[in-house]
Amino acid sequence: MAAQIPRPFKLERFFAKYEFQSPYLLCCSDCEALTLQELLAAADEDSLSRWSDLKLSYTESQGLPALREAIAALYEKVTPEQLVVCVPEEGVYLAMRVLLQPGDKVVATYPGYQSLHELAAACGCSISHWEPKPAAGSAGAAGSGGLEFNIEEARALIQPGTKLVVVNFPHNPTGATLSIGNWAALIRHCREVGAWLFSDEMYKFTELPPSAPLPAAADVYERGVSLCGLSKSWGLPGLRLGWLACQDSQLLQQVLALKDYTTICSPATSEVLALAAVRATPKLTQRCRDIIATNLAAADAFFARWTDVFEWHRPQGGPIAFPRLTTGEDVEQWCEQLVNESGVLLLPAGVYDHEPSVRRGHFRVGLGRQNLPQCLEQLEAWLVKKYRS
Repeated sequence: MAAQIPRPFKLERFFAKYEFQSPYLLCCSDCEALTLQELLAAADEDSLSRWSDLKLSYTESQGLPALREAIAALYEKVTPEQLVVCVPEEGVYLAMRVLLQPGDKVVATYPGYQSLHELAAACGCSISHWEPKPAAGSAGAAGSGGLEFNIEEARALIQPGTKLVVVNFPHNPTGATLSIGNWAALIRHCREVGAWLFSDEMYKFTELPPSAPLPAAADVYERGVSLCGLSKSWGLPGLRLGWLACQDSQLLQQVLALKDYTTICSPATSEVLALAAVRATPKLTQRCRDIIATNLAAADAFFARWTDVFEWHRPQGGPIAFPRLTTGEDVEQWCEQLVNESGVLLLPAGVYDHEPSVRRGHFRVGLGRQNLPQCLEQLEAWLVKKYRS
């Protein structure tokens, strides 16, 4: 299969249509963004000095050395030289372009952020989907089991000849993650067949107890590539900054060579603010976890009141969940009616092109914004009129 242009990015086109027009965004995948003043208030003296004296010149292609040093401190084995600072979406593109050739076999968690599988398909690769299933005991009530990825299914998919395994934990859109033991088993399967492992770790540090952050793929696997960034767990999507981490120096050199054809280097402003944020990681990520925990309690209570309309799948991490509409109505039309009549925006499963999720009536809920109570209030008022008046 020859390489081709990727299909339109359905999720991004969806948000382009609705995000800045809908007053009640109840499906966003980030956490409440910090203001510039809030970030600077959390900054250390060196970062503040760099900010006040900042010269708006070109920056190093691999990333500000001090920033890479701060990022490396988040890992067990990764060094500053094993990092490339980039836009997170750019990191997906660069890694896929470097790793893949037409005809390669790829296994990917699915549904998911479209570029994680679409870029491989556009390269002419064959894609096998590792899909979540309802967890045992999931009955739809608050506190019920959610959706889970079965490690034995991954073992069956990862065969000799598999070039790349693409995963995202905590997972968008389900909020599912793996146990430490299953994560180790996944890496073992990749190592046995010599597959690369691309791990989207954008939601790292948003895990909900009893789940814990998984070891970074770049720390525990010589062919592991970790993608992380500040958009989700730090509450800084406007910086548009993240990084790739990998122990393989040849791969990183190829990524840097290709980066000369994309952004070349990062904005000086974003790098210095990112430095302040990474150095304040414990404080900023705890802030996001606190928002998620508060909102999750509100979501638990809401869905417990509406068990005749929804099945609630409680997430294990991340500011997202993937409940389902159980009334038999078309979830795409239902979400469109909702936003048109109430201004509440939910993300229907069709945006992910995942037919089982569409058929089952799934939609994404965001748990990271501070106005979630107001959004749920508007949603509940609409539901009362629709189903109980």
